[in-house]
Amino acid sequence: MKHILKYIFSSLLLLSLLFANAQDTKAPTPKSKKDTITTGVISAKTAVASKTTKVPKTDSIAAPIKTNRYGVRVGVDLFKLSRSIYDKDYKGLELVGDYRWDKKHYIAAEVGNENKTTDDERLNFTTKGSYLKVGFDYNGYENWLDMENIISIGLRYGFSTFSQELNSYKIYNSNPYFGEVPPIASGQKFNGLTASWIEVVAGMKAKVFNNVFLGFSLRFNRLISNKQPGNFENLYIPGFNRTYNGDFGVGFNYSVTYFVPIFKKKVVPVETKKDKKKK
Repeated sequence: MKHILKYIFSSLLLLSLLFANAQDTKAPTPKSKKDTITTGVISAKTAVASKTTKVPKTDSIAAPIKTNRYGVRVGVDLFKLSRSIYDKDYKGLELVGDYRWDKKHYIAAEVGNENKTTDDERLNFTTKGSYLKVGFDYNGYENWLDMENIISIGLRYGFSTFSQELNSYKIYNSNPYFGEVPPIASGQKFNGLTASWIEVVAGMKAKVFNNVFLGFSLRFNRLISNKQPGNFENLYIPGFNRTYNGDFGVGFNYSVTYFVPIFKKKVVPVETKKDKKKK
């Protein structure tokens, strides 16, 4: 009996030791599981965030490319053309033209013919002749995109060949007691006359329709040479207009011109040019 009790006691002691050992060996705590799950969630969010984060991009919308057109512009002076209709003492025609040399400069020319009768206080005379002006214009206006308007200042050299015919004249009477002396008919002609001058031009041209321009210019003239008869003064010179104080004159024109394009050039932006130089 004693041996049986000893055996039972030993068995119970062994079982208690095994149970205590099992309690010490624990599974991973819930905290560790939470940490593992949280880490996975954070990683997933990081991956999503990396996909949705916007990467800075350069602007892919390019600015519109500006092009300059080069060609010939030809037309007529409307002032002289219309004056020939309403003024019985005037017949004239002037053709105008220019060529765009570069972005700002234009080669310009005018050619014309005039037949004008001047009825002065003491003289009545008729001037007939032709003229040519050549020079350049500088456009100081900065156009937007494909605009082609012009605000310019320029210079011309003018040359004219003409004749004068003295129709009638009045003799100056220093004693008004006897009344005014009637005009004396003459009919004397002076041929082979010439004149040359420098002309400063300020003007503008604006596009009103496709390739059609309206323009206006004001001119200040200074005679360089003037061949005239010994007993008659050139008071009017074709292309130069009326002479004042001998050497100076003024004039203007109002023109309509048509532009004939020949070729185009693209305008490279300044920033692009700098980038190319850096490379």
